[in-house]
Formats: sequence, structure tokens, C-alpha cells
Amino acid sequence: MSEVKVFDFMGKRNIALVFSIILLVVSVVSLASRGLNFGLDFTGGAQIELGFQQEADVNEIRSLLEGAGYNDVNVKFFGNNTDILINMQEDNKPQLGAEVLALVAEQRPDVELRRNEYVGPQVGEELANKGGIGMLVALALVMIYIAFRFQFKFAVGAVAALIHDVIIVLGFFSVTQLAVDLTVLAAVLAVIGYSLNDTIVVSDRIRESFRIIRRDDVKYLINLSLSQTLGRTIITSLTTLLVLIALAIFGGEMIFGFAIALTVGVGIGTYSSIYVAANILMIMDISKEDLMPQEKETVDQDEVPSWLKDEEGEEPK
Repeated sequence: MSEVKVFDFMGKRNIALVFSIILLVVSVVSLASRGLNFGLDFTGGAQIELGFQQEADVNEIRSLLEGAGYNDVNVKFFGNNTDILINMQEDNKPQLGAEVLALVAEQRPDVELRRNEYVGPQVGEELANKGGIGMLVALALVMIYIAFRFQFKFAVGAVAALIHDVIIVLGFFSVTQLAVDLTVLAAVLAVIGYSLNDTIVVSDRIRESFRIIRRDDVKYLINLSLSQTLGRTIITSLTTLLVLIALAIFGGEMIFGFAIALTVGVGIGTYSSIYVAANILMIMDISKEDLMPQEKETVDQDEVPSWLKDEEGEEPK
């Protein structure tokens, strides 16, 4: 087996810590002050689908509707470039679809109304609450699993990395004010799974290094473990990012938020596996003793040599 070049990841841990704190502060401040731009799935409103004979222009339709006084208009392609899905923050009006159709038909006579629906805000509130509860339950179960699978300090590092990733992804959507719908929520949950997988791979290698290498330098052992998993991390992240970037560019507006959320999440998740989870282990003073199996406190009777026992089979006092 060829010798692995050991990179000094932990030598830059203080710089990484400052970088993470800056990202977290910006995200939290933006979330507190600006909030998230929730889509129709969470806020409720009208949803109208239009079909055209020829390719549609989403920007033209959006400008047309905004000029007519409609609120928070979101126009995007739906499946192909001749189908349009319109979301608007409007009250439940059965005639709204006909009004929009008549307005668009003045510019594009080849249009037809295919769907006119209303999503109530109560449904949106329920989805938001269940989504938040789902993420909290996922984080709690992750911490319990890693505490049993590895050690409590590893669990703290893994959950800290997951919370770090989720806050920064949500902060990104708050800063950019991109619409947050159910596809973005699904992407955030997928980021938790991706980041957790990366963290477990790194944690497993750190544990093995602590057990088999006769060296007490914690910083060196962590750097060695991170260097050994670096190739796998780079290949996995790059191939995933290439697919996500292609989806964001060519996948259309229906999955744009999903692709962007995963792109940001995969990037920050790869970073957190190295500079958050491992950094937490350094801060909590992880040591070889934390990972060594506990020694037996009592000796089994069967393990006591016969010459140490008296005639009645008991150990001499």
C-alpha cells in the first residue's frame, strides 16, 4: 500500500471556525430579519396551468400579470416550454383562471386554460410544521445512532455539522430570496443524508486510526484520517455536483430550487465533514482512551488457573 500524503487540515481549523461562524451569523441574521420566501405550498394561493401551441415566454407572461396588478406572481415552465404554471398570492376566486386566460390571450391567442386551483393556507401551515418536526426528529435519531455506533463526542460533531449545513442552506435561500417550496424541503432533507454519510465515513476512519496506530498525536491522527478519505470525498462530491449543476441549468424552473439547494448543501456538507465534525472532536479533546474497549473489571472463574484455586475450587484470599 502506497504511503498517503498527510495534509494539515487541522492546522487551518481556527480559520475554518471563523469562516463557519461568519456564514452562520449571516444566515441567522438574514433568517431573522428577512425570513424565507415561502412558495405556494406553504403560503396558499392560486395555481393556474396554461398550455400554448408554440414556445411560451415566461418573462413576458410574468410582466403582463404584474402589470395587471396581480401579487407575487411566479411563472415557470411545467414539463416543457409550451406548458406554463402560474402561482399567485390571490384569494380563492373561481373566475381567476378565466381572467388570466383572457389577459394572456390578448398577446398569445394560441393559449388554453388547463388547470385552475387554489391551495389553502391551512394546508401550507400544516406542511411547514410537519417539515420542521421531521428535520428535528431526523437530527435526534442521528445523534442517538452515532452515539451508539461510535462515541458521544462523534455524535456531537456529526449533529453540529448537520445543523451547520441546514442553517447555511436556509440562510442562502433567505439571502437570495429564492422561493422555498416542497422540493427545497426535500433537498434540505437530502442534504442531511448526504452530510451524514460523509461524516460517518470520516468518523469511521478516525476511529480506526486511533485504534491501530501507535501514536498519541491526536492532530496527526485526524489529519491522517482526513487525508486517507480525501480522494473518495473529492470524487463523490465532484460527480454529484456535476449532475446537480446540469439539473439547475437544463432542468427547468420546476426543479431549479431543488437543484440549487442540493448544490449548496453538497458543497457545504463536504466542507463540514472535514472542518466542523473533525474540529468538534479537537475542541472536545478526543483521545485514544475514548475509543478503546473497556477492560473487564472482574475475572471469570473459568479464566483463573487451577493452581491458584484451593481444594474447594475457590480462589485463595
